[in-house]
Amino acid sequence: MTVVSQNDLDLVATGSHYSPHSVLGQHAGQDASGRAITTIRVRRPLAETVTAITNGSERTALEHVRSGIWEGTHQGAPVPYLIEATYASAPTWTADDPYRFTPTVGDLDLHLIAEGRHEELWRVLGSHLRDHQGASGTSFAVWAPNAQAVRVVGDFNGWDGQSHPMRSMGGSGVWELFAPGVGEGSAYKYELLTSDGRWIVKADPMARWAEVPPATASVVTKARHLWQDDVWMERRARTTPVDQPMSVYELHLGSWRPGLTYRAAVDEIIGHVTSLGFTHVEFLPLAEHPFGGSWGYQVTGYYAPTSRFGTPDDLRYLIDRLHQAGIGVIMDWVPGHFPKDEFALARFDGRPLYEHPDPHRGEHKDWGTYIFDYGRREVRNFLVANALYWFEEFHVDGLRVDAVASMLYLDYSRNEGEWTPNIHGGRENLEAIGFLQEVNATAYKRYPGIAMIAEESTSYPGVTAPTDQGGLGFGLKWNMGWMNDTLQYFGRDPMYREHHEGEITFTFVYAFSENFVLPISHDEVVHGKGTLVSRMPGDHWQKLANARAFLGFQWGHPGKQLLFMGQEFGQISEWSEGRSLDWWILDQPLHAQLQAYVSVLNETYRKHAPLWARDHDGAAFRRLFGSHHNPNVVAFSRTDWHGNTVAVLCNFSGVPVHDYDIEMPEAGVWTEILNSDAVEYGGSGVGNFGAVNASATEDGAARATVTLPPLGVIWLQHNR
Repeated sequence: MTVVSQNDLDLVATGSHYSPHSVLGQHAGQDASGRAITTIRVRRPLAETVTAITNGSERTALEHVRSGIWEGTHQGAPVPYLIEATYASAPTWTADDPYRFTPTVGDLDLHLIAEGRHEELWRVLGSHLRDHQGASGTSFAVWAPNAQAVRVVGDFNGWDGQSHPMRSMGGSGVWELFAPGVGEGSAYKYELLTSDGRWIVKADPMARWAEVPPATASVVTKARHLWQDDVWMERRARTTPVDQPMSVYELHLGSWRPGLTYRAAVDEIIGHVTSLGFTHVEFLPLAEHPFGGSWGYQVTGYYAPTSRFGTPDDLRYLIDRLHQAGIGVIMDWVPGHFPKDEFALARFDGRPLYEHPDPHRGEHKDWGTYIFDYGRREVRNFLVANALYWFEEFHVDGLRVDAVASMLYLDYSRNEGEWTPNIHGGRENLEAIGFLQEVNATAYKRYPGIAMIAEESTSYPGVTAPTDQGGLGFGLKWNMGWMNDTLQYFGRDPMYREHHEGEITFTFVYAFSENFVLPISHDEVVHGKGTLVSRMPGDHWQKLANARAFLGFQWGHPGKQLLFMGQEFGQISEWSEGRSLDWWILDQPLHAQLQAYVSVLNETYRKHAPLWARDHDGAAFRRLFGSHHNPNVVAFSRTDWHGNTVAVLCNFSGVPVHDYDIEMPEAGVWTEILNSDAVEYGGSGVGNFGAVNASATEDGAARATVTLPPLGVIWLQHNR
């Protein structure tokens, strides 16, 4: 019989041993005659008798050794067994023993985790239902390198972790336990003994489901959804978003139509987005977060879709159905920071682990959050694998990466003396840059046809340049400069816009420096900013006319488009996550006409390749000028790879411009394919009777005489 020290027994009894399997479970040995014997050691506090049952019926009585630890031997090699325990005032309890099982984490997995190169980290860490060595149960694995001991607590053990201590898997910092009998839907957390002797309780960083907030436990789950989006996925892999039409409807699920679950929302989202003609839906963050007022931007469960709206399979169903309806799905992803909630990632094993230990690099003062330690390979692996997880397990088509600028600069929102330069003395966060390059390169390598989209508000060079050329490797970048300048321009009374022409035309100087998305996002309709319509000057009709002109300019401008929910029908009241959109406003004809205009805008956009095929090619773009300069008129043309051309002519003044002589890309007939001032959209009906004729000039150019509606945008297609 093996001999165990009293100290080890006491540590096991309290669930404080770093290697409980070395004490508990089966241990092969020999008796004095050299015959094989096996020692079985279990923890059963308060039991009156404990018996090991082997081979179905063979019984070995165990004796109490110390502090609830029982021990006994049987002849022969280790075999599967059950433990039967009797109690004075409770039923006899027969159960499998967690400590008879070999590890469920392999050496290769541990090696990849230690190297920070495990691209499918979610398949190893976290909780997983599995059959293991003849038993059904759940394996648990967590990375906590600074902990002295770790144990699992849950509804399956009365939230007493002393019965489920985990074993250390060595230098990897991983702790592991297979718990037989623990089934799907079980709630759990980890208890960790810190280096300074405190027990702290944490949700699983790799949990794939969680309790509905404000509850915070992790939940054992298993994916059972059978995907039916093969046609979509195969087509996606053959295309590149940059040279495809992309107009994105940004949606906050909780306030779009409050009360809807993932499944209940399916038909309504598909119906609305399809009728509007958007190519993609972009969801504000759906990873688990404790505070709804954060809109999902303070994530505590990076691998767990929020349970507010249903199960992970319910979200899979939503995405699957959207794909089958021809709608792409972009998810908002937040790798830039995480909240300080004690139950989650913050100081996970008692010390800074996921966050950088230096407050100059590890805390966001403005947001009251922690910043990831991008230089630590295991943390970087956690984030890279998380991006891949959403592509692999949920078939998302893109990730919009939040607050990239805050990651790129060490002095972001910091005063002098509050930040530490990098090794070269500069302000760039070299580790964060390396992380972004890694996640982008890895995602594009594994999932062709997806889109990695940066919300980056500075002029950092090469955001969408390939990583092998020193760029960050994003596919697309939000054009925050276009958004700010255009909204500022449109916020002015049309009487004064002629003095601010540069605000609307400066965009053309840098329109092709990156692969841009033009965003009118949730950030532009909160915090006292109003809405797209309410920001416009003039009376109600003029506000809506300005909004139509704005959208006509946006959709005609080089770059992809994004519009936040409610702006498609001209919501007047500012968005709040706590209430529904003002759907009732569609009872007003002018607002219903605005929504109809957005639908036609998208339909026309998708049908005409010049408006999207060469979005990021400056050679496909040309400014068009009148014979007499009118600072309120902005005009340009777009051309596709086959020579098809669309001209976009804008009049941002409040009066029509008649008989305006303007250059055109080619002579011939130009058909009016869109007029934001059309009567059917609520406009005044000023236009060109459906077509414009451009005549060749002596110098080989072409000119046309056009009528431009007030606060209006027209699109003209050349008839070849």
